[in-house]
Amino acid sequence: MQITTIGIDLAKNVFQVHGVDVHGKVALKKQLKRSQMLEFFANLPACLIGMEACASAHYWARKLQALGHTVKLMAPQFVKPYVKTNKHDAADAEAICEAVTRPSMRFVPLKHVDQQAVLAQHRVRQGFVKARTAQANQIRGLLGEFGLIVPQGTARLYQLVPALLDQEKEQLPAAFHELIRRLLDHLKELDRQVGELEAQIQAWHRANALSRKLEKIPGIGPITASALVASVGDAKNFSSGRQLAAWLGLGPKQHSTGGKKNLQGISKRGDTYLRTLLIHGARAIIRYAERRLNEHEWLNKLIARRNKNVAIVALANKNARIVWALLARDSEFRTDHGKA
Repeated sequence: MQITTIGIDLAKNVFQVHGVDVHGKVALKKQLKRSQMLEFFANLPACLIGMEACASAHYWARKLQALGHTVKLMAPQFVKPYVKTNKHDAADAEAICEAVTRPSMRFVPLKHVDQQAVLAQHRVRQGFVKARTAQANQIRGLLGEFGLIVPQGTARLYQLVPALLDQEKEQLPAAFHELIRRLLDHLKELDRQVGELEAQIQAWHRANALSRKLEKIPGIGPITASALVASVGDAKNFSSGRQLAAWLGLGPKQHSTGGKKNLQGISKRGDTYLRTLLIHGARAIIRYAERRLNEHEWLNKLIARRNKNVAIVALANKNARIVWALLARDSEFRTDHGKA
């Protein structure tokens, strides 16, 4: 009995495997330890393997593909409807095995090592930025308890806090002086870490032709371009720019019934980080367009009839579609494309 399809429920140490033959009959139910995974699949004839896109999924997908298997990753929310009765590892593996054979299933693009590495830099940078903001707010809040008010902005903290501490040296305890200086040093260290990671990301961006191509789109800089290229991978996995925009959560959420269409706000599905970068870039372009009315005719007409935040999301959606067109069709960005 030859196994044609396998579902793997990934974990840290113990993996549940469920396999079926060409007729869909159960041919394998097995638990494997991490050390047994590669040996087991190396001795197995090439087959279709399905896994949920979770921690270590891309690593195992690359390893199993190297052994000759066809590996497909799926979002966990698309697998959940196939779980029967109670939830446990065996039921999850069976659901994954069933879901991967569905012709309408949506699959997650497999990431290469370089893509994962640059995305790791993006995630760590994002964490440092959040920690830097939290640290700045903590310093500002502690100073406010002693009647010392500092305007918003990290640069203002560097400029004004040392002078405030020297000015109020007699009124403030020495321990509080030391505490604020310690927090300022920590803030500077976080700032340094963010700067170093941004330099590494920009170096990767300059070495990548696709990322440099996306940088030409108004509202997309090196950070956004590198994150998009690393996350999207092969743009041909998406049938259209509209599908890519929906994958990023920039399309409308739909709640229709009885033939009546009801479109709501954006779905906010997919990667929040990518969507945030695109929307912030669009916000910067709209701020620029308001000062130069003749250069952005479409955008200014949109702002005139709709709320500014709606226009920002619409521009982010448009940029996502342009990204797909440039990547999938191997073309260059042209500002006069619409007029032509």
